[in-house]
Amino acid sequence: MPKSRIRKKADYTPPQAKQTTNIKLTSRGWVAPVMLAMFLIGLAWIVLFYVTDGSLPVDALDNWNIVVGFGFIAAGFGVSTQWK
Repeated sequence: MPKSRIRKKADYTPPQAKQTTNIKLTSRGWVAPVMLAMFLIGLAWIVLFYVTDGSLPVDALDNWNIVVGFGFIAAGFGVSTQWK
């Protein structure tokens, strides 16, 4: 039975360097100020509600003022997803 030929392995050739492409990020300078404003408005809303024993900022909402404050904070987190 004939012997099989032994194949010589090719020398190591490193992979070609990938060409870098510049990623063009659009300017979103409005995101950080809006995000911080939403956080601060929500915090101020909740603090004002507790400091005034529920009479401010909107007396008719009663304890729903807390939900409104957390809504502003949640909106701030929503805006923060646009930050690049």
